Amino acid sequence: MHLKVGDVAPDFTLVNTNLEPVSLSQFKHKNNVVLLFFPAVGTSVCEKELCTTRDSMKDYENLDAQVLAISVDSPFAQKLWANIHKFNFTLLSDFNKEVSQLYGAFYDVWLPDKAGLKGVAKRSAFVIDKNGVIQYVEVLENASNEPNYNAIQEVLKRLK
Repeated sequence: MHLKVGDVAPDFTLVNTNLEPVSLSQFKHKNNVVLLFFPAVGTSVCEKELCTTRDSMKDYENLDAQVLAISVDSPFAQKLWANIHKFNFTLLSDFNKEVSQLYGAFYDVWLPDKAGLKGVAKRSAFVIDKNGVIQYVEVLENASNEPNYNAIQEVLKRLK
């Protein structure tokens, strides 16, 4: 499935690092959502992306945005990693690989030129407005690239 700007964001429920369920729909009419898919905990580019997000949380909060970061890692691995880096946003486990596939953010074939990635989330960013409509989509084929943080924040500024 390839989601695009203007589509209604598919709802989902995943567990956070405390094994509590979190649904996209719980933010509807309350916050804009920045949904970040990342390939794997403990990897250098993912660490850089999530630490950049952590360090920018005040900007996201000022733009009335909730950040949700999703990988196919277990919530236990995510929790260890989140504690090390003191992430100040929610990490969600897509351990069954359903949500990343639903959002078109999934490497489902072996890609030798992409470090052999298969079965993990593609690095992706979605901005979902308070009405549940997708306002920004960036699905990166190259896991070494980071999302365009400035473009994400510009979309959020327009939504404020």
